[in-house]
Amino acid sequence: MSRPSGPDPALEVVYGRRPVAEAERGRRTIRRTWRSPETPPERLTALAGSPDHQGVVAEVDPYPYGDGETLLTAPDPLVVVLDQVQDPHNLGAVCRSAEVAGAAGVVIPDRRAAGVTAAACKASAGAVEHLEVARVTNIADWLERAKSAGFWVWGADGSGESAPWDVDLTGPTALVMGAEGRGLRPRVRSSCDGTIAIPQRGEIGSLNVSAAASVLLFEAVRQRG
Repeated sequence: MSRPSGPDPALEVVYGRRPVAEAERGRRTIRRTWRSPETPPERLTALAGSPDHQGVVAEVDPYPYGDGETLLTAPDPLVVVLDQVQDPHNLGAVCRSAEVAGAAGVVIPDRRAAGVTAAACKASAGAVEHLEVARVTNIADWLERAKSAGFWVWGADGSGESAPWDVDLTGPTALVMGAEGRGLRPRVRSSCDGTIAIPQRGEIGSLNVSAAASVLLFEAVRQRG
């Protein structure tokens, strides 16, 4: 019997030059790769589900989500928590900043939120292949466990009480980012030790969640020296 030419439905695909290169040196095994010019562009687009494949698509093992409890015991952890962020491009961009900043990982809910798809991997430039992304059942409950484990939990909010550089982001820290549009849900917000806001001078109401996460992550990096 001949081998099927399309992806195995039990596996996943990643696409783009950098994501595929990072997958090759990451935690997942690459099962097959399709490249131009051997594979026509329209076929690559069909395999990727996107025209943004840059001439390469790979079939890989399913994404290995991490354990939220393990992140609680990481050394001097800096963790980003996303409260029902829906856009995989935002998830990917946050993961890219988190990986570059040396964060211990990113926590996402296992329902009503973007997961690590091929689009998220592409937006992260392959950073998800090296970063711990943990799915948890309930964000507010995980935050309570984090506080019990010695974390300080700061929620990002446009009406926050403090600027990021006026709070201590050293030591075990969780930065909680709300969903696009609606921000932090009430119970998640109440689980935070405090809220922080990035000062703004322009006319636009707020930063994109991935841009805001990047500002907060690198303020934490600055403080940590």
